Amino acid sequence: MKISSSLFAFGRPAGLVAAAALLLATSCTAPRAIVATGKVTPQGEFRVGYNQGFNVATASLSKVGSAVKEAAAQALTQQKVDYTDATTELQAAALAYVLDPVQPTADLNFRYGIVPRLDAGYKYAFGSHVFDAQYQLLGPTGTPEDPGAGAATGTTYASLGLQFATQRAKLPGLSFLSDINSLLNFRATRNDLLIPLTFSNSFGQEEEFGAISYGVVYAHSWVSYGFAPTKIFNGSAQVPELPLQKRDFSSFGGFANLKLGYRYFYVIPAVSLFYQNYGDYALLNGKSTSLSGLTVVPSLGVQLRLPNLFK
Repeated sequence: MKISSSLFAFGRPAGLVAAAALLLATSCTAPRAIVATGKVTPQGEFRVGYNQGFNVATASLSKVGSAVKEAAAQALTQQKVDYTDATTELQAAALAYVLDPVQPTADLNFRYGIVPRLDAGYKYAFGSHVFDAQYQLLGPTGTPEDPGAGAATGTTYASLGLQFATQRAKLPGLSFLSDINSLLNFRATRNDLLIPLTFSNSFGQEEEFGAISYGVVYAHSWVSYGFAPTKIFNGSAQVPELPLQKRDFSSFGGFANLKLGYRYFYVIPAVSLFYQNYGDYALLNGKSTSLSGLTVVPSLGVQLRLPNLFK
């Protein structure tokens, strides 16, 4: 995704331009920032929100250096590219950025309380579609206007969530990744499952002033990918394409967030940390690569609470 220079025309305010640029630079990646508390949306209520974060993955950072960027730019100018170790590194970099990119993330979301201890929601992450549900295991189910039995400052809530995301994976709109994609004709899709166990302590009755939340999370991802280059050669023979490959891997992590506001509007800073061993991946010309690493996901969001509209 590239930023259009027309955004800078006619002296538009710098803040508006920066916001638009950030959204356009955001790739279609399933959100992994955990901004929920242990208390689910009360029955009949809606919550809508927006989250902006940044995905920082050590695996991607380790695969992309100045040599890889220079190799990508140089290969793009050649009519015929000999397969070398640099070609292997270009493929590894493309895979790392699809599995876990270094880039901004953003999502628009809404949730609805279905029954007293269960809500469900949808997130649009600018190309990734995310569906999730959350079941409350512990704590009252009232509202700030109508608190449940035992609701007070410091009341502990707990919930178990389930999030599923599907997307056609894309490389971020960075120039060297565009060069790599042009050379390798890389394609990929992925599905992601996320299961967070969330605990929280209320500020005021039924999170009237917000809450502090923390917990652990398990994730599993399924990836399909392939390469179909047209100008990479091994001697005089063109290197055949890599047909569609399927892999999956697990991630384990923890998170914390703060929900700060009053009754109807909240600001939510959050941070999540994941570790994953992505495993081994086949590459062109019979080569392979292994990937693993840590991912940090800081985020900042806003949430609007809409009280029960059907009473």
